[in-house]
Amino acid sequence: MGRIFEVRKHKMFARYAKMSKQFARISKEVFMAVKSSGTNPDNNPRLRAALQNARACNMPKDRVEAAIKKATSKDEKDLEMLTYEGYAPYGIAVLVETATDNPTRTVANIRSYFNKYGGSLGTSGSVDYLFEHKCIFRIRKGEGVDAEMLELELIDHGCEELNDDGEELVVYGNFDHFGSLQDYFEKNGVEIVSSGFDRIPTMTKKLAEAQEEEVNKLLEKIEEDEDVQNVYSTME
Repeated sequence: MGRIFEVRKHKMFARYAKMSKQFARISKEVFMAVKSSGTNPDNNPRLRAALQNARACNMPKDRVEAAIKKATSKDEKDLEMLTYEGYAPYGIAVLVETATDNPTRTVANIRSYFNKYGGSLGTSGSVDYLFEHKCIFRIRKGEGVDAEMLELELIDHGCEELNDDGEELVVYGNFDHFGSLQDYFEKNGVEIVSSGFDRIPTMTKKLAEAQEEEVNKLLEKIEEDEDVQNVYSTME
């Protein structure tokens, strides 16, 4: 079949791997939401957000239902949300968010990745201050919507920035304003495509191509771990 097929196959498998990781992350979001506040989305804002994200990435319905069923089992332990901080090579700060039922396993794995790829796992607070914790919503852009007017209206609900992304509007707010913005969109019939949280670096560092590849090896290895939900860095 030749090299073209091999390249396409590699890209295809990479896409499937990314999709599988995304489904696993959302399954944990659904699991934790149900564990905390039950199976009724009407009374569980966290679950509503997780279900929106599942629809946004075309996650199979049976996987969502499996996550809900698992969360309602009395034999299943809750997951702990833990954050790890450290440095990759060349002084790049790294922040790792995890959801785990075994913190001992998780920290051992994260530390091994940093050590293997020339970085170092730090203590709590060592790099967290270099990131701003934001909530983010992608909302459907309805006909006749004036983005500037909407942004002005959303300021009272915690909106800090609104960007027009064509068919969708991207709304950023402080981490603590997630509930307020979610309430506004739901009460005013605004369709939320997806929502979540982001860590935005307050400063970034530009690396040479070879250095960037070296850092990416560490970041990609961390992202592959089953307990890892998100990875952020200060690399430009």
